[in-house]
Amino acid sequence: MAKKPPATPPAAKLTHLGAGGEARMVDVTGKPETERVAVAEGHVIMRTETLDIVLNGNAVKGDVLGAARIAGIMAAKRTHQLIPLCHPLTITKVSIDIEPDHRLPGFVVQATVKVTGQTGVEMEALTAASVACLTIYDMVKAVQKDMRIDGVRLLEKTGGKSGNYRAEGHEPKEKPPKG
Repeated sequence: MAKKPPATPPAAKLTHLGAGGEARMVDVTGKPETERVAVAEGHVIMRTETLDIVLNGNAVKGDVLGAARIAGIMAAKRTHQLIPLCHPLTITKVSIDIEPDHRLPGFVVQATVKVTGQTGVEMEALTAASVACLTIYDMVKAVQKDMRIDGVRLLEKTGGKSGNYRAEGHEPKEKPPKG
């Protein structure tokens, strides 16, 4: 007797499309408010010489990483103005961590966004990481125009009806002990 192939899972429903295929904003009225967190990352890949200029504080435009952090925070707060079907959210936390990585060479940007609300903050985290990367590029493009922004992706999300998600191979940073 031949084995049946595994059942194909039902196609995921695209929540931003109405029955007739028209774009729509998802109605979250009946959803409970829960704490939701999303973490996204991106990489800015550059020559070692450019990385050294940033790390030594010698960029002509000033504090590259400080400007990138502020830009990422501002971007998270304005995501609904950039992505047409995103809800405006009362974000409770945005943090932008930027670490040099000499193996790239370049920077790894990680954005963490938190809200207590009826919808998630994945788009806010992705927007924050993207804009922080773009800001690094902007701040040092006079030195190197062929930098590359790469690997923008959602690393993890918690909360909400769809549950938790963690990208394959991603391990969250350890939180320092309280005390």
